[in-house]
Amino acid sequence: MPFAESNPANSRGSGDDAPLVTGLKALAWTLDDPARARRLLDLTGLTPDALRAGATDPAILGALLDFLSGHEPDLVACAEAIGATPAELIRARGALS
Repeated sequence: MPFAESNPANSRGSGDDAPLVTGLKALAWTLDDPARARRLLDLTGLTPDALRAGATDPAILGALLDFLSGHEPDLVACAEAIGATPAELIRARGALS
C-alpha cells in the first residue's frame, strides 16, 4: 500500500500549513528507506539529532525538499507516494526556504 494511502493523516494542508505538511510527509517518505536517509544526511550535513530536533523547522524541511529536487527519480517517487505532484514539492520547497 502506498504511503499516502496507509497514512491516516494524509490530508493536504491548507493555507500557510500546506508547505509544512508537505515537507513532513516528504520527510517520513525519505526516512522510510535507510539508504535514502543516509544519503540525505551525507549530502545535507545534517546529523540524526539535528534532523530530529528540527523536523518541523522550515529550513530543515526546505533542505529536505531541495535534496529531493536534486534527484528527479526520488522527487517523482516521493510525490507519487504522498499524493502530491513534483511541482507541489518544488513549490513547498520555495515556501519553506
